[in-house]
Amino acid sequence: MNQAIQDFVASKRIAIVGVSQSDTKFGNSVYRDLKGKGYDVVPVHPTMEKFDQDPCFKNIQSINPKVDGVLINVKKDKVKAILDDAHQAGIRKIWLQQGSETPETVQYGKSLGMSIVSGGCIMMYAEPVKSVHAFHRWIWRLVKKY
Repeated sequence: MNQAIQDFVASKRIAIVGVSQSDTKFGNSVYRDLKGKGYDVVPVHPTMEKFDQDPCFKNIQSINPKVDGVLINVKKDKVKAILDDAHQAGIRKIWLQQGSETPETVQYGKSLGMSIVSGGCIMMYAEPVKSVHAFHRWIWRLVKKY
């Protein structure tokens, strides 16, 4: 496991950008999974006031107290603006969930001085890893991607 992944999962207060009113969205699953593992998760959505009874913030800069990292799980065309928001908030640890990243956004985040994790699912790394995510992690270890 690389240092950026270790640093991110060691964070205790993480903003999740990509929660949704639609309960089928992966951002909702990530939020609930990390919360169940003891992380202090903070939902971010531009139009929601609450998510799972927790206050939802309109953007990263409005979160108080500040978070240690930001997990981004949105469409690729929205990522650059979220990176700008995180940069303005002084957040350096970013996880671009699979499907949200592009080579350009990864490079852009790095140009802002951010530690970027991409190409992997946080649910394979945030302990304890369970069910299908544990199996997925085992496969990645076999092919040396972990």
